[in-house]
Amino acid sequence: MLEFNACRVTIFRLNFSFLSVQSLHMSKIINSYELIRKLIEHIVENKLNQQSLDELADSLGVTSGHLQKAFTHWVGIIPKQFGRYLSLQYSKDLLIQNKSTIKTMLKTGMSSTGRSYDLFVDIEVMAREEYQNQGENLTIYYSTFETQFGICLVASTSRGVCNVVFFDTKEKALSDLKFRWSKACIVHGTQPSHFEIESYLKGIAPKSKIKLHLHGTNFQLKVWEALLTIPMGEISTYGAIAEKAGGKKFSRMVGGAVGDNPVGYLIPCHRVLKSTGEISGYRWGVVRKRAMLGYEAILRNAQ
Repeated sequence: MLEFNACRVTIFRLNFSFLSVQSLHMSKIINSYELIRKLIEHIVENKLNQQSLDELADSLGVTSGHLQKAFTHWVGIIPKQFGRYLSLQYSKDLLIQNKSTIKTMLKTGMSSTGRSYDLFVDIEVMAREEYQNQGENLTIYYSTFETQFGICLVASTSRGVCNVVFFDTKEKALSDLKFRWSKACIVHGTQPSHFEIESYLKGIAPKSKIKLHLHGTNFQLKVWEALLTIPMGEISTYGAIAEKAGGKKFSRMVGGAVGDNPVGYLIPCHRVLKSTGEISGYRWGVVRKRAMLGYEAILRNAQ
């Protein structure tokens, strides 16, 4: 049986190359994730067939001007350009490129790929009784806000962020939180760490470390730690994460640990794909996973 370690505190750097605040300015974002979701579903369903902006807009029941404006505010490019970042071939090429980068890094003795590391994360492991008792002795503060990936709920204890989840409605997000922590005292209230998460999602580097207060087995923690090493705009596979966490034989267990990640996007479980480059399930919806990957791919290629 895997042992729990309630004393461990780990510091990680999130691999996120922040673009200029101006280029990622999100304050004018239209609440357009629902439209983006429909567009992604349409693109995938039609197997990336080329369509004019007017045809795309007509398929989604909006005007071409509205679609163009919403999408440009969302990620800075027109809808037709976005399609290529959703293709299987793009994922395959990226996986091949990532393998080449890692091989070069090992040959030259480099410890990183040279990306900037602007954000630190402290992970404190929650005591066994705190989560086994479904948070009976914990006070959990939560707040919700709109993001480019839909509604985000951030929850935290006095020692750090314990959940970052994405849902289509605030009601579903809160229901999920109460289910996770059925015996905790759940209070609506925005904490400083919540603002840090919101800033991170807007592409603005937080000024202080983001502290996470997580529960999990030693193996789950190893997997989540491995996820933190995947840079923004890049992807990895379940097999590669398994090697970092203990060996290829643990690939199936890795899938479970990835699925149990309680801190969406910040611990980037969305960056893990099948070895074929195919996008498999995601805790907060496959379409949302595609949106995150496409969004990051565009930012990565804009640098």
